Amino acid sequence: MGFFFTSILIIVILVLLGSAIRIVQEYERGVIFRLGRIVGSRGPGLILLIPFIERMQKVDLRVITMDVPAQETITNDNVTIKVNAIVYFQVVNPVQSVVNVLDYIRATSQLSQTTLRSIMGQSQLDEILAKREEINQRLQKTIDEGTESWGIKVSLVEIRDLELPSTMQRAMAAQAEAERERRAKIIHADGEYQASEKLAQAANIISQAPGALQLRYLQTIREITTDKASTIVFPLPMDLIMPLVKLLEKVEK
Repeated sequence: MGFFFTSILIIVILVLLGSAIRIVQEYERGVIFRLGRIVGSRGPGLILLIPFIERMQKVDLRVITMDVPAQETITNDNVTIKVNAIVYFQVVNPVQSVVNVLDYIRATSQLSQTTLRSIMGQSQLDEILAKREEINQRLQKTIDEGTESWGIKVSLVEIRDLELPSTMQRAMAAQAEAERERRAKIIHADGEYQASEKLAQAANIISQAPGALQLRYLQTIREITTDKASTIVFPLPMDLIMPLVKLLEKVEK
């Protein structure tokens, strides 16, 4: 009979010790409730609780990476887009994350989706494409302000993918092609303008020295004869041709 009571006593002691001893990891904190009232957070290490009076709830302090599902919204310039993002956040106040919100991960996810649709709706498509970093900062700041009372710190928000309608993609491709053609034409026109300036300068120099034109003719002939061509062109100076032209005009009259 005494052995039976001893066994029961040992079992009761083990149960009390099992309910009183808790181990909290380095990346966790334990939020303690005493008769339903918050006491504070403890840890990491070995935590001793008053059996049946105190209760502990563990909270993970590591950074959580959360995917925001693709949200379909209309931008400020009436373009329908689908966009998703990644949110990095962590618990900085374990007590607030337990007391002020039922499920801080789900609440942060819902707030991120709503904020993503709102920010995209306030921005124009060109702004979203060209100023991605500014959009990310606006998202991070807005979500962080909403989760501050929950003891959550949002450290980074990144827009991961942006999906556009096929018609808009074709329009943007046509616009980019037209822009490249415009730049090519400007570059070509600028090259022609610079070449004309150089030719005008060369003409002025040659006009000051008539012999330079003959030397240029000879250089041209040399360049032609370097190739295996059957035809050789001999340019004649205009000074020799003009008297003959005038003579023929007099004869015709």
